[in-house]
Amino acid sequence: MLGTVHSSHISPVFVGRSAELTALDEALSRANAGEPRALFVGGEAGVGKTRLMQEFLGRAAADGAVVALGGCVETGADALPYHPVSTALRSLRRQLGAELDAAITGQEGELARLLPELGEMDRGRPETEGRARLFELTVRLLEHLAADRTLVLALEDLHWADRSTRELLSYLLRALTHSRLLIVATYRADDLHRRHPLRPALAEYERLRTVTRLELPRFERAEVRRQLAAIRGEAPPEQVLDRVFERSEGNAFFVEELACSILEGSPGGISDSLRDLLLVRVEALPDEVQRVVRIAAEGGSEVEFRLLATVTRLAEDELIETLRTAVGAAVLQPSDEGESFRFRHALMREAVAGDLLPSERSRLSRRYAEALEADPTLVRSEERAGRLAGYWFDARDPARALPAVIAAAAAARGRHAFAEQHHLLERALELWDDTPEELRRQTMRQGVDDGLYMAISPDVPGDFLDLLAAITVAARLAGEQERALAICKRALRKLEGEPLRAAWFWLERYQLVRDLSRSDGWDEISHAQKLMRDQPPSFVHAKALTQAAHWYAVHQPGTTVMETAQQAVELCRATGAEITGLTARLTLAWLTIHSGDVEAGLEQARAVCARDLEPGNANVLLRGYGNLSTALHGLGRYAEAVETAERGSGLADRHGLPDTASYIDGNLAESLIHLGRWADADEVVERALGRRGVSVRMRALIAERRAELALARGAYDEARRRMEESDSSTTGPYPEPQHTLAMGRIAIALAAADGRILDVRSLLETAVGEAIPFGHHRYGWPLLYEAAAAEGRARGLTVAEPGRAAAVERIRKAMTGQPQFVLLWAAQALMIEAELLTAEGRDATAHWREAVAATEQLEAPLLPATARLRLAEALITTQRLPESRETAGELLRQAEAVARELGAAPLETEITTLAGRARIPLRQADEEKAPPPTPAAALGLTARERDVLRLVAAGRSNRQIAEELFISPKTASVHVSNIMAKLGASGRGEAAAIAHRLGAFEE
Repeated sequence: MLGTVHSSHISPVFVGRSAELTALDEALSRANAGEPRALFVGGEAGVGKTRLMQEFLGRAAADGAVVALGGCVETGADALPYHPVSTALRSLRRQLGAELDAAITGQEGELARLLPELGEMDRGRPETEGRARLFELTVRLLEHLAADRTLVLALEDLHWADRSTRELLSYLLRALTHSRLLIVATYRADDLHRRHPLRPALAEYERLRTVTRLELPRFERAEVRRQLAAIRGEAPPEQVLDRVFERSEGNAFFVEELACSILEGSPGGISDSLRDLLLVRVEALPDEVQRVVRIAAEGGSEVEFRLLATVTRLAEDELIETLRTAVGAAVLQPSDEGESFRFRHALMREAVAGDLLPSERSRLSRRYAEALEADPTLVRSEERAGRLAGYWFDARDPARALPAVIAAAAAARGRHAFAEQHHLLERALELWDDTPEELRRQTMRQGVDDGLYMAISPDVPGDFLDLLAAITVAARLAGEQERALAICKRALRKLEGEPLRAAWFWLERYQLVRDLSRSDGWDEISHAQKLMRDQPPSFVHAKALTQAAHWYAVHQPGTTVMETAQQAVELCRATGAEITGLTARLTLAWLTIHSGDVEAGLEQARAVCARDLEPGNANVLLRGYGNLSTALHGLGRYAEAVETAERGSGLADRHGLPDTASYIDGNLAESLIHLGRWADADEVVERALGRRGVSVRMRALIAERRAELALARGAYDEARRRMEESDSSTTGPYPEPQHTLAMGRIAIALAAADGRILDVRSLLETAVGEAIPFGHHRYGWPLLYEAAAAEGRARGLTVAEPGRAAAVERIRKAMTGQPQFVLLWAAQALMIEAELLTAEGRDATAHWREAVAATEQLEAPLLPATARLRLAEALITTQRLPESRETAGELLRQAEAVARELGAAPLETEITTLAGRARIPLRQADEEKAPPPTPAAALGLTARERDVLRLVAAGRSNRQIAEELFISPKTASVHVSNIMAKLGASGRGEAAAIAHRLGAFEE
């Protein structure tokens, strides 16, 4: 538009910065090698960040990299979410064209939130899941584009970035692992006050190994000399150099401004104020050029030529010549496309805008707003609503500003920019009282039509409570739960005689108190239900019933919850609440399965999963796959559970929902563990943790699976670490039984492995309480078995005798009423009763025979192997017949083969120890054997160690052992340590238990 315009005020030579360029070049080299990198370049305003960026990007492009630059806007950033990313993607589309379009095929509707040129945005996707998907698809796009070439994504002025941009950048930095991508971002270090939102973000980024942070220092005297020489065309006199260096303090931009002042004939009249120095440049321009510059300053960080022409009311040719003068004076500069203009440096814009009177600023803002309303095509479509809201707000005209702000908030929600939507709605709250009532109503109704939030009822009042409802949702989605809760409370105080809207706010409050761990949410749900009683059908009532059914299913399942779930399904159907209805149907399916009608419940769940995935239902349907897989697992149908989970995980991955995919993978790993496919489970767990965007809560759930694997392998220390990882996020003040029971089982197993039988009993009491909740038998049966097995193994331990009868009775009481209509549960019940009989010193052989027969019909190899071991032990210790010994041998060989193949070290140790004691060969090579040793000798201990073990089993301390055997306490301690090492016991209690269980000291 302007042709080539040169300025003599800017150094044509790039000065200094060799260390910084070296760091940037090194990062580029690593990106070229396939290792993504990120550099954050900070420095004070004017120190030379932009010039360094330009120099580096030019070099990168010359080396063959594709370069995309996006800048954050100085004003109105909250109304322009993702602006720098959108700008960079637009640049990539211009450069790569059809290749980029091919890379996003099928995802245009989602990525249009960042690049509106791609078409209409997808509608109907749940907010939080849609945002996660947008971030994931953005990363995948960049990975694809950077797969075979080096891509440099440059973001300038990150200190002005909106929160959505910062969060997308954070996701991107964590997500990229294998691509040729380099991210370079600049920010003003002197703008980062203590509460600036970029400060914690930078600290978070810097902890990543792929991120480097550079601080750009001011120029030294020699560098200022070189800069002045380049600008002047000759070396500066020493007195000029001294004065410029002293006044600029090495700030590159101020060096240029001071050099300009000198060149224009005022070497002795350098302004005392740097702000005044910047204004001197503008004031030296012709009056008409000054006027255009002042108008441009109020237009924002960058102003489009056509918009500027409309506001200045200049003819096109006249405006072009005016701009040519401003560009030649190094006040303005054109954009890369030449269709818009910005100040050469933000400091100059700040000085010019700050010099305007308040009335001037509001008048100019009004003119910008009027021009944009008259011709919306003057700015890009994605910027229109935000820019208009900013202009009208700055024009101080509430009646015009409120509609614009609400429209911008609706647009921000459509782009999943919830923090920016929340900010705009808080601004609307400021404007509300100064706006006419009828206009407020019209504005809110239009906002709801535009997608501001989901209307509570078809007849939107458009009043203050509707604004509070919109703020509540936006604040919750933006992670501002405390603010959302405060708004909820404020609204509920005003809602007398309006049951529908009051119930809606109670349901919002339910989500908030759960997110904040303030309550389990029942008070809020019950309030909503009471308000909806005797009211006409509505989606609010349907949602209240659905959430009540889910709450009951998780916390207090019983027979009445089925009726609630059925009512929820019917009411969702009647009110057209389709997505909520899918959730209600999944809850009903779960309850139907656990009521005993297994096949009907499974069919209900399969019917939900069989629906076509759409933007609005994807999250519910994918959670349905997770629910169905865990239901199948609980029924012992592990192979089918694996098939279902694999399909669900794959669908979640393809739809860009990594957290959901990892949740389903957690279920998949659990089923693989029970199928004995432990190596496959390891791979699935690593995959689940390796996904980008996996939440802390989901990582805690995956830690449960890792604890299970470690426990089964005998890696007890690791199991404890994994439990600690899980406990922090899956329990909390209002834990769910599915987690407390699962973790309780592992804790009991670990305590039993240590021989801590009293801790086992305490943990059981904590986990079970009054009773195992209905519907949680899949977690309850394994927990009760671990507790029963611990009692059986502690038989003969002195410390276990007191309280044993009560403990056994406690376990039998917990079994009462637990369903056994599934083969797996019936088999587990048989094993529990057999262990309890063993603990009581009674013959459990018959029960173990039944348990073996039952477990042999299951898909899980570990349960029948355990049952065979226990039956073999019962035959050896109670039957003492030749045929019993032969049967026991076959059982042990079968069990040992399974344990060895799985890598179940604790089980294998028990099997080999029992076989050694009974002198039963486990392999063909063991057939030729020495005369059978005594049971005590079979433990592999020396005579003295057997003496010590006998006293340990009797509960003696090291000092008491030393006195009885006439040795020192230290020697007794050494013997005890050796005994535990040989027996593979983790403590004295376990060593004693092994000796008693194997009958090592029977006469």
